[in-house]
Amino acid sequence: MLVEKNVALQPFNTFGIAARAARLARIRSELELEALIRHPDWRADDVLVLGGGSNLVLTGDVKRLVLKVEILGRRLVQETDKGYLVEAGAGESWHQFVAWTLTQGWPGLENMALIPGTVGASPVQNIGAYGVELQDRFHSLDAMDLETGAPFSLEAAQCGFGYRDSVFKHVPPAGGGYGLAGRALITRVRFWLPKPWRPVLGYLDLERKMAETGISVPTAQQVFDWICAIRRAKLPDPAQIGNAGSFFKNPTVTPEQCADIIGRDPKVVHYPMPDGSIKLAAGWLIDACGWKGKTVGHAGVYDKQALVLVNRGDAEHPCTGGEVMTLARAIQTSVYERFGIRLEPEPVVV
Repeated sequence: MLVEKNVALQPFNTFGIAARAARLARIRSELELEALIRHPDWRADDVLVLGGGSNLVLTGDVKRLVLKVEILGRRLVQETDKGYLVEAGAGESWHQFVAWTLTQGWPGLENMALIPGTVGASPVQNIGAYGVELQDRFHSLDAMDLETGAPFSLEAAQCGFGYRDSVFKHVPPAGGGYGLAGRALITRVRFWLPKPWRPVLGYLDLERKMAETGISVPTAQQVFDWICAIRRAKLPDPAQIGNAGSFFKNPTVTPEQCADIIGRDPKVVHYPMPDGSIKLAAGWLIDACGWKGKTVGHAGVYDKQALVLVNRGDAEHPCTGGEVMTLARAIQTSVYERFGIRLEPEPVVV
């Protein structure tokens, strides 16, 4: 396998941050990865796995070996009277995969349309949008142990899914335990799309679309189209303005904490959760602190959605990861000082 040297990473991260990789290998199959792991110079602790680069902030050049995951393939594994089992290679575009399932007549992923990134990255982050999380449709995945080269599979219960969280984001504890951060590379993911299909429409934006169109019982394709329109109206296209999508997780608080915040800021956007906690809209908190449209260096807050940080640099003066993190820390400080809430970034910072 060819290992490229001194590779520009700007095309491989959606924020468009200028950085370089000392070494980069494109992984197009499990056999290529297995051969790389067998190489005598291989070191599992000297690797950075890169999918679509949509959840990544590079704060400098990468000295580790970058594994660019490009494993493709989409197929229906099984259909029963209860649903469809669908599989995709880790290098497939998530949004294109969602669109493909709908064209095949297999609905269920439409609420997660237009989320940037690859299929392989979707379980790591447990992506979600508009009332549906990946764990709701996840069946199983295949991966490879980066230390031993041994392939393995995981079912949902073994993935430790949480809000924007999974076992792939945690390092194994020193005393033993289950964590796969830096230890595994996902190669294929399978999804269970149940029959009969039922739309998930509990969000205000979707209720507005139903009111605007007069459609009270939309098809899966209509939900997909609505989601795409809603996201495009709120979120910048990374091809036009560099960004990593939602930069902060929506924090959860106790009902008592929420009541205290409502007492001071009655307009705070909040959503009751099944476990009794309350989810607050991080974008609203940031906007309330006056950050929307503000810029620090060449990093800025998107003027249509305060939850998104954007690249305001150009070819001559590119945005750096340091500028992004300086802005992010300033936002965190503002929100904490006003609301007593610590915002947690979503992207991986390297």
